[in-house]
Amino acid sequence: MKIITLTSDLGLTDHYVASLKGQIYSALGDIALVDISHGVQAFNIAQAAYYINNSWNDFPKGTIHFLNVDSTPAIHIARPDNNTYPLVMQLNGHFFMGSDNGIFSLINGYENAERLVRLDFSAAGLDLRRPARNIYIPAMGQILKGVPLEKLGDEVSAVKQAFTTQPTLEKNLIKGTVIHVDTYGNVIVNITEELFKQVGKGHPFTIFFKSSHYFIEQISDSYADVPMGEKLALFNENGQLEIAINKGTVGSGGGANSLLGLGVKDIVRVEFHPKGSKDRIQDLFTS
Repeated sequence: MKIITLTSDLGLTDHYVASLKGQIYSALGDIALVDISHGVQAFNIAQAAYYINNSWNDFPKGTIHFLNVDSTPAIHIARPDNNTYPLVMQLNGHFFMGSDNGIFSLINGYENAERLVRLDFSAAGLDLRRPARNIYIPAMGQILKGVPLEKLGDEVSAVKQAFTTQPTLEKNLIKGTVIHVDTYGNVIVNITEELFKQVGKGHPFTIFFKSSHYFIEQISDSYADVPMGEKLALFNENGQLEIAINKGTVGSGGGANSLLGLGVKDIVRVEFHPKGSKDRIQDLFTS
C-alpha cells in the first residue's frame, strides 16, 4: 500500500483539503491518504512539526509525508538569502516534502537524513501559486514509482534552521514551556523524560506553574492514578512531560489548560530537592 500523509493549516471548514486530496487522487490513483492534522495554526511550522514528529515513526518505510504549511516557494531575485525552495528529505526510509522554510530542521533526527534534494520546479514556470498541483504531487508520483531522489532536482547539504524555545537549566531546576494543548485540554511541555532524569538524578521534585497554589510532586504512570478531576503529571507515549486532569475535558469540569490556566508559551518549572535543600513551595515560587 502506497501511503501519503497530510499535515496542513488548511482547516476543515473550507474546500481546500478536499481539493488537495482530489488533485492527489487524480494524479496518483490508488493510494492511501492519511490526515495527520489540518488544524495547524496558519503558518505555524513548529506546531506542524509537533504533529508529524509524534506520528511519522508509526508509518511504514516508504511513506511520503507532505508538510503543507507555508509550502509555497518564495523566490526573490534581489534577496536570494530569503528564498524558500521546495524540498524533499529522505530520513530513515521516509520521505518528507514541503518548503524549506525551517520546518525540516524541526523534524526529529533530520541531522541524519540520507538525502536532501531541492525539487526542480522549472516545469511550474512562474505559476508557483499552486505548488501542490505543479510541484509536490508530480514529485510524489516519481518517488512512488521508485525514481531516485537525485533525479528530482539538485542535492543540497543543509536545510534552513528554525529556532524554537528550548528548556533552560539552572542548578536543580528545569524551566520548560508549554508547546501544545490537545483536544482534551492536556498540556504538553517541552521537557523530556530523558532530560528530567538527567537533571533530577532521582531526587524529589516539585512541578509548579502560574501560582504557588498549583503544584505536583509526583509522576504518574497513567491518568487513572489519581481520582477523576484531580491534576497529575506524566510522561506521555512520546516521552514528553504532560500535565492533565483525569477525565477533565470541556463539558466535564474542564481540562488542565482551563482549570490550571495553562496555555502555549506558559512557563512550567521543575524544581529538584537534593537532600537537605527542600524549601517551602512559596519560597520556590518566588525565588
